[in-house]
Amino acid sequence: MKIWREIRFPVSLLLAVLGLVFTISGAVWIFLRESKLGLLSKLAEFFGNWNYYLIIIGVVILFAGIWYAYDYISKKKFLLEEIKTDRKSELVKTKAKLEKIAKTLPRKYEKMLIEKEEELGLR
Repeated sequence: MKIWREIRFPVSLLLAVLGLVFTISGAVWIFLRESKLGLLSKLAEFFGNWNYYLIIIGVVILFAGIWYAYDYISKKKFLLEEIKTDRKSELVKTKAKLEKIAKTLPRKYEKMLIEKEEELGLR
């Protein structure tokens, strides 16, 4: 699972896009089957009756992809904001949370946190 932290964000974006494609294909097949929507209609025809399953699967993986992307971005933003501080006391207050977050982000963020702790004399 160590590789997951490195590829989490690209995979979450891929899931979101794939979920969006499946959801749109299913919606076109169910609600707009007779319409001529070019590529969307061809995609829906390609999947055929599988669109009934794909719309459900698409919604689930769309939300999963969006959730993972949001979680990654919010954790990254929090870590980078906290690392900007030059006050040792502020970093000590959030040290446990920052270390926990750094373990879920790619290794470069963990290294950034370690460098900041060494800079402020916490290690």
